[in-house]
Amino acid sequence: MQPILVVPGVHLLPFPIGQVYLWDWGDGLTVIDSSVAGSAGAIVEAVVGIGRQPRDVREIVLTHYHDDHRGGAADLAAATGAQVVAHRADAPVIRGEQPQTPPVLTEFERPIFDAVTPLVPLAASVFVDREVENGDLTLGGGMIVSVPGHTPGSIVLLTPGPGPRVLFTGDTLAEYEGSVILGVFNIDRAEAIRSAQKQAALTFDAACFGHGVPVSSGASQQIRTLAATL
Repeated sequence: MQPILVVPGVHLLPFPIGQVYLWDWGDGLTVIDSSVAGSAGAIVEAVVGIGRQPRDVREIVLTHYHDDHRGGAADLAAATGAQVVAHRADAPVIRGEQPQTPPVLTEFERPIFDAVTPLVPLAASVFVDREVENGDLTLGGGMIVSVPGHTPGSIVLLTPGPGPRVLFTGDTLAEYEGSVILGVFNIDRAEAIRSAQKQAALTFDAACFGHGVPVSSGASQQIRTLAATL
């Protein structure tokens, strides 16, 4: 796994399904999402590849409970000793205590969902060390913003300054064919739209999506443009 620098301190790990990001905030690392089951080893190799050590990973922030985002979390937590962070509404699913709520698919989404689902192995349950809500801060000082709609407990993470501010969107937004789009496979599309509009009111420089190419500059304006069309 070859990390790709998005902006200083932020690297993309481009897994085929379920991208992962490393945020190096100086005194530690935050891993945002963990791709599918079996991905932990590649994430640890990437951490070493950017000059850090597994013990530098302080937290694993899961943007939501889907298997292509939480799949590697249990093994990664065991390998690094990092705490697992998720919204309280998604935490019971991540711990294996509740089933996932299935998405309400559009006609466009159905064939994509049917093609992708068999490629994603079921994720092992993992203990959530810290359940967060809107406005909470991570160890690195990033702000959690609650953005339900894709799942009940979907969150985004906004890094602080100085330097470029980065919004990690999970699957609430995505990049497709050069444009920023509303994420697919939502349990409540209307709520997902409201959450996209909530993100458009934030100020940031770069946007890092769970699927698609990150926007390294001018991301706020692109998302505001999207929100105005929804």
